[in-house]
Amino acid sequence: MNLAIVGATGAVGHELLSVLERSSLKFSVLQLYASPRSAGSTLMFRGQPLTVQATPEGAIPADVILASAGGSVSREKAPLWVKGGALVIDNSSAFRYDDDVPLICPEVNGEAALKHHGIIANPNCTTLIEVLALAPIHRTYGIRRAIISTYQSASGAGAKGMEELLEQTRQVLGGGEAGHQAFAHPLPFNLIPHIDVFQDNGYTKEEMKVVWETRKIIGDPALNISVTAVRVPILRSHSEAITLELERPADPEAVRELLRRSPGLKVVDDPASNLYPMPLTASGQYDVEVGRIRSSLVFDGGIELFVSGDQLLKGAALNAVQIAEYLQEKGALRAAATAS
Repeated sequence: MNLAIVGATGAVGHELLSVLERSSLKFSVLQLYASPRSAGSTLMFRGQPLTVQATPEGAIPADVILASAGGSVSREKAPLWVKGGALVIDNSSAFRYDDDVPLICPEVNGEAALKHHGIIANPNCTTLIEVLALAPIHRTYGIRRAIISTYQSASGAGAKGMEELLEQTRQVLGGGEAGHQAFAHPLPFNLIPHIDVFQDNGYTKEEMKVVWETRKIIGDPALNISVTAVRVPILRSHSEAITLELERPADPEAVRELLRRSPGLKVVDDPASNLYPMPLTASGQYDVEVGRIRSSLVFDGGIELFVSGDQLLKGAALNAVQIAEYLQEKGALRAAATAS
């Protein structure tokens, strides 16, 4: 199998290489593509330098393409890649809301990936981090309403966001004033309740992405979800506080045990020992941490919890590779790419 990464020099591209180093995915050739300004540079993979090529205008000679070059590139070029025989696992928002494009979190709805037409969408990072916990709770107790507040790191804005946080923090610590380009306001020592553009309903697009995508992945288009998304001055890993009103009453210990058995999650929930999910401990980890599991004081029989997960790993690169691994385990990769 020939594998390609488009957007290899970006933050998610680097994580894709790191994940593939440890992945069970079997492939014979790995090709790296990026913008023309990055062409000719080299990246290391399994001890060998690989040369980055400029993303071509037409087809890419690969069976599977992991695309992470942004929505405009994917929208324009992914159909050409599919026409050339590739299966595209796309990390942008370009196809997430298309009815005929599966939106996949393998632990939740992996089987839907088998019904693609050449493109599979990788969900938004914030959605992936919460849906791992929400899906098993919804299957077991039924979620009537979900209220989610997110605490999203600078890495959500890519490498430029992380660089800006570091540079402007140094600026402030040196006695200066922080500037901003990647964010709507300076991020150091600040919180910004604004991620992506505002919609007519007063919510941002980032907040609505979580609503739309959670419904699609779980398979419940009527699920009631409200989200407030906040950018926080940390480099890596998103966190989310979640309040759930349930159809059937839940006991915190039963929910804790349910989530312990759920793939992709690590229960970190011992407040007496100061153990709970945090970006500091979730960063670099494949599993999403879940804890602070407790009975809701607002909804009778409801549950409240807190999750932290690495936005660049499970929120992006890891999930894309896991989709490919799932298809290969099902014997569907090469056949699917050829059929496309």
